[in-house]
Amino acid sequence: MIDVCLLGTGGMMPLPYRALTSLMVRYNGMNVLIDCGEGTQVSIRQQGWSVKPIDVICFTHFHADHISGLPGLLLTLGNAERTEPITMIGPKRLEKIVNALRMIAPELPFPIQFIELEEAEQSFTFKGLRINAFRVNHNVTCYGYSLELDRAGRFDVERAKSRNIPMPYWSRLQKGETVQAEGMLYTPDMVLGSPRKGIKLTYCTDTRPTDSIVKNAAGSDLFICEGMYGEPDKEEKAKEHKHMTFDEAAGLAKAAGVKELWLTHYSPSLVKPQDYLDRVRSIFPNTVAAKDRRTTTLLFEEA
Repeated sequence: MIDVCLLGTGGMMPLPYRALTSLMVRYNGMNVLIDCGEGTQVSIRQQGWSVKPIDVICFTHFHADHISGLPGLLLTLGNAERTEPITMIGPKRLEKIVNALRMIAPELPFPIQFIELEEAEQSFTFKGLRINAFRVNHNVTCYGYSLELDRAGRFDVERAKSRNIPMPYWSRLQKGETVQAEGMLYTPDMVLGSPRKGIKLTYCTDTRPTDSIVKNAAGSDLFICEGMYGEPDKEEKAKEHKHMTFDEAAGLAKAAGVKELWLTHYSPSLVKPQDYLDRVRSIFPNTVAAKDRRTTTLLFEEA
């Protein structure tokens, strides 16, 4: 299972009732943060979660509302005497920009490992959780992210017995390991059925609609997408500043065949996003106008 918390839903500037953009995901003791806008630490604490176990921080791009909370977060991690390294993923110049922000946090008790994205699509795996970065269309280089957790097929006891595979090796094969023992080689495909549906979460902000979003969000259990403007007369403004309207986000959700859409990254002028949901749900019914700290747990489907 994967725990998901949309820490902040605001764009451009923080508001008393809306922190800036950030998403936190927890899986198997590992924590992934996507973006770190102003107010991220406060939202994490209000949620009752901890900043210390954050292992990976992904940045969509380097506009202030997506990265301005990072220096304070690093100071908090340093004061917590963290020593484990943190991996940061983001567009080119990531290391230069983070080091510039670290002028107020020059000495930290943990190393930072930087991965700078250069291709239109790149994938990384951490403890079995696959992070897929894909380029979108903003006025600076910007990426969306899909997080995927694969699920192996069911263990077939009868197949294991018929192949005379010793029982002590069953658990290792079930975990996907290959076992070589007593002159024999045992592989997972000898005892596992076809792979089952895994879990998929897709997150993107600050972009116009693109084919890359539909491709990478396809089949997602949860699609978190920017809806900068809910008002139908703001489409031209969205095009000018390379953002999206609610209707456009819903159109992407429909095209990608996702299960659920959470709208986020609202304009400060958009006081009540829920006022525009009736029209948006006519495009994609399972749409939510998310608020700060909206949380869910994504589970594997049962057969």
